Amino acid sequence: MTPSGVPDAPHTLITGGAGFIGSHLTERLLGQGERVVVIDDFSTGSRANLAAVADDPNLTVIESTVTGCESLGSLVAESGYVFHLAAAVGVDLVVQSPIRTIETNLKATEAILEAAAPNRTPMLLPSSSEVYGKSTREGFAETDDLLIGPPTLGRWSYACSKLMDEFLALAFHAERQLPVIVARIFNTVGPRQTGRYGMVLPRFVEAAKAGEPLRVFGDGQQSRCFGHVTDTVEALLRLAKCDRAPGGVFNIGSTEEVTILDLAKRVIELTGSTSEIELVPYDEAYDNGFEDMQRRQPVIDKLEQFTGFRPTTPLDDIIRSTAGLA
Repeated sequence: MTPSGVPDAPHTLITGGAGFIGSHLTERLLGQGERVVVIDDFSTGSRANLAAVADDPNLTVIESTVTGCESLGSLVAESGYVFHLAAAVGVDLVVQSPIRTIETNLKATEAILEAAAPNRTPMLLPSSSEVYGKSTREGFAETDDLLIGPPTLGRWSYACSKLMDEFLALAFHAERQLPVIVARIFNTVGPRQTGRYGMVLPRFVEAAKAGEPLRVFGDGQQSRCFGHVTDTVEALLRLAKCDRAPGGVFNIGSTEEVTILDLAKRVIELTGSTSEIELVPYDEAYDNGFEDMQRRQPVIDKLEQFTGFRPTTPLDDIIRSTAGLA
């Protein structure tokens, strides 16, 4: 691994490549014999996430923000493909640092799109299930209307900034013929994900292993679908190889739904923990007025139609993997 420099041969560029999903994607591509350049400022990612491939001669790591990377233009121009994973992550970070959230998402995406446009470098832009906002539909499809909360509640800054990323990417596709794909990623979990920024499953696993209470916000009846990171990486790679995908928006995620209360119970059971469950009112966990969504289940028919892939890893296997038991 080198701190700077660009491989001579065409490479895949991954911004945020030392993050949770980014590091798994980096490993997968290196395992296929590809050359990979990672741009990461290690603000939420970690060098430890790339430890297994640190000495791979096909890996170049550049420590920088996307907007502060002086060689961004040449890095993108010499790339065969760009995965733009650099973004603000985690509900805690979003609530506590809304300016950082907005600027990180919008400015970095604008910079990478501008860099990709001259040579029409193909790229994939991960978005988030958060863009569906407060919709009460049973399952969220890519063509659904989106219902974002008011700007007086900072938690919506992330959803709104990711949605603007989508608009901008699709505008570059329409006006500059940039082959860009938008992937709306639902809850993705697995090894290396940290609970530091509020991610629920690693937070539960950490507490269960320590014999501490698992803190469930609200009444715990809000439900989510958790997909394994290897399934998410597979979906991203298949979309990148799909000639029909550019200009499209695709959901990526599991459709196995579970309430957060039941998730806590399953974590305790599968880890053999003696921990108890503690219900915490939202106004104790976050600022007054925090809004949570009752359900968030993706419709992934479009992903399957375009790529032939559908995430199927069972939730219990995902919990075991996240807990280091599989």
